[in-house]
Amino acid sequence: MSIVVFGATGHLGRLAVEHLVEKGVAPAEIVATGRSTEKLADLAERGVDVRAVDRDDAEAVAAALVGAEKVLLVSGIEPHRVDQHRTVVEAAEKAGVSLLVYTSGPKATESSLLLMNDHRATEEILAASSVPTVVLRNAWYVENYTGQVPVWTEHGFAGAAAPDARLSVALRSEYAEAAAVVLTQDGHAGRTYELGGEQVTLPEIAAAVSGVIGQEVSYTQVPLEVLQGILEGAGLPAPAAQVFADVDRGITEGELLVPATDLETLLGRPATGLEQAVKTALA
Repeated sequence: MSIVVFGATGHLGRLAVEHLVEKGVAPAEIVATGRSTEKLADLAERGVDVRAVDRDDAEAVAAALVGAEKVLLVSGIEPHRVDQHRTVVEAAEKAGVSLLVYTSGPKATESSLLLMNDHRATEEILAASSVPTVVLRNAWYVENYTGQVPVWTEHGFAGAAAPDARLSVALRSEYAEAAAVVLTQDGHAGRTYELGGEQVTLPEIAAAVSGVIGQEVSYTQVPLEVLQGILEGAGLPAPAAQVFADVDRGITEGELLVPATDLETLLGRPATGLEQAVKTALA
């Protein structure tokens, strides 16, 4: 029996595989799947069963699930990801897996965020399935911001969210560890966890980054349409720019703000505080 990770070639999925090994799962019992499996060569050398699987290919998905006990479905990034998620859920149901863990988004079933539409649709698919599930509603990653530091140092940090609005952030690795916990412990089936760490503002993120890089970065609030234009100018297609600009609207309205208790419970400790998290992400 094995644990199959769909999306292991992405940042979160790979970290989940690493945490599963750290928690004592034999590498040979982990099936790490994705398209660009060359990214997982080092995991294969450690004994992880690495397989090239396209979630558009129902036969390949079904083959990966032969003998599987548990599944981690890391949400996709393609525009048609709901169809891909459905393919995995239906295959897991046919394979008789004992647990499917899905990485969703905060307050997915009630959120007005455009970004949550696909998560809400996937959670509805899971609810209609007979597969025992765990839904991990991950709030924002610290890396969503630290990854933009080169742009900030050149052009500044602009967003549409109100400067005093708070959102919940944690390191990507901590969300991945939470996934590994529910895959290696009993008693989580049927649960939905709202996961997030410290509740911070965008100016506080800017200040933390400034302290780490030794260069002043300040946050400037701009109108939503201006932010969308900035994102389009950075190369995002207009529909994607609209979705990500809309996140800032959601921040202002508290839609990315969740209690820290669920993540703390799963980790067995508080999530890393903002300053140290920024240091870790930029290391």
